[in-house]
Amino acid sequence: MTHPTDPEYHTHEEFRNRTQKIADMRALGVDPYPAKFTPSITLGDLLAKTEEKEIGHSEDAAAGTTETATIAGRLVLFRAMGKNAFAHLQDETGRVQVMFNRDQTQVEGFTPTEELSAIKFIEKKIDLGDIIGVEGNLFRTQKGEVTLFAKKVVILCKTLLPLPDKHSGLADKGVRYRKRWLDLITHPEVVNTFHQRTQILKLVRSYFETLGFLEVETPVLQNVYGGAQARPFTTHLHALDQEMYLRISLEIPLKKLIVGGLQKVFEIGKVFRNEGIDRTHNPEFTELEAYASYWDYNDMMVATENLFEHVALKLHGTTQLTIKNDTDGTEHTIDLKAPWKRLSMKDAIKTYGNIDVDTLTDDKMREILLGTGEFDPKEISKAARGHLIAKLFEQFAEKHLIQPHHIIDHPIETTPLCKLHRDPALRKERFVERFESFILGGEFCNAYTELNDPELQRQLLLEQASKKAAGDVEASPLDEEFIESICQGMPPTGGLGIGVDRLVMLFTGVHSIRDILYFPLMRPGE
Repeated sequence: MTHPTDPEYHTHEEFRNRTQKIADMRALGVDPYPAKFTPSITLGDLLAKTEEKEIGHSEDAAAGTTETATIAGRLVLFRAMGKNAFAHLQDETGRVQVMFNRDQTQVEGFTPTEELSAIKFIEKKIDLGDIIGVEGNLFRTQKGEVTLFAKKVVILCKTLLPLPDKHSGLADKGVRYRKRWLDLITHPEVVNTFHQRTQILKLVRSYFETLGFLEVETPVLQNVYGGAQARPFTTHLHALDQEMYLRISLEIPLKKLIVGGLQKVFEIGKVFRNEGIDRTHNPEFTELEAYASYWDYNDMMVATENLFEHVALKLHGTTQLTIKNDTDGTEHTIDLKAPWKRLSMKDAIKTYGNIDVDTLTDDKMREILLGTGEFDPKEISKAARGHLIAKLFEQFAEKHLIQPHHIIDHPIETTPLCKLHRDPALRKERFVERFESFILGGEFCNAYTELNDPELQRQLLLEQASKKAAGDVEASPLDEEFIESICQGMPPTGGLGIGVDRLVMLFTGVHSIRDILYFPLMRPGE
């Protein structure tokens, strides 16, 4: 079933039954889809308000002497019990019990008859999943449950298809991701996860604003893509009859704003990379990038670790998080308190892989990498020394970085947009002032002291363009306009990029990126 107009819906027994109930409602004078209803309070707020409050008993509510409330929500439970019927209404904030009474509950627009009372109308014409509004008086049951004695019921939306079975539930992960609306209805903890996502984004924004950064918006459609090594999505702009690209990074336009004199800027926005899908990758994802004039990568390290500490304290009240690995069930307690450990890429390989790359030839590094069985021999045979070092790090060190680490000082081959190292020895080896931040063996951040030498920048981007011409689909084209901009002067600058979705995964404790995207990309039929 993919759309209400598809024939399969019309052969669904429940669809036919509910369609008939809509016709019955209209014939009885009830509008199943009114335009407006105004609840006086959300269900969560109602529960919080009455948590420790004396609100009376059912007799008081029936007499109309208790506090009144007007609520709305989806009917998720219903049971008839003689002259009364009990139900649960659910909204985004919680669930509240409602009691319908044979003598006092009325349905808006419906005139009871001897054959069909108001409570029988509710039993026969309203289904689980329908959205209703209820006005009435509050009371507490003998078991202490807050309940609304319904005086008036308003049909707000008659549903045509049932919710997932209440016993078997919605267990299939693929269905839950594809039909997120059903996931949100049937799994309240998912609603909480997305509330946390929004809260995290607010905390990130407020953090950078406190540091004096200006939030900006830059184009999603670009004439030339760049700022990362990734295959882009392409489209055609008919108005100009030219090929366009969905951005793979926020970097280039933000740097142009720094050239223009904006001293501190940040953006949180969607980027698109035409690449694989796994538990930490989705081709459409949310990225944070921030750039500050007169900062370097050391300043950005401090800003990064302080950001994580800030979010942890505001969200959880502690910098210590216990994260469960869904793959093997192991738990790790990590501490995000600043400062974090700093380790050069070469030292990380030596520490965790017992490999000293300074003593190895390129061929020896190739031999070690090929011996793992994890790499394509053709790729390794062509790889430059810097790429070999980076792959040794990925293979032998990365998985050991459980506690927060800044891995600093990378080979220049890993990025064409970073400044050469100020240390003469590292500069001679063509290492750059770049760091990546790792937690639980995964990368969360990529940052540089930004390259502002236009001649070297052009040389490095020409190398990228040559790789692209030779068939490297992830290499970037030459961006002459970007070169022009930094020819007109970019001050010393620190830059930072953080995958927001991975940040949310960390703070919500979920294992898959699909659990914190409202609508992750799914294969057809998955």
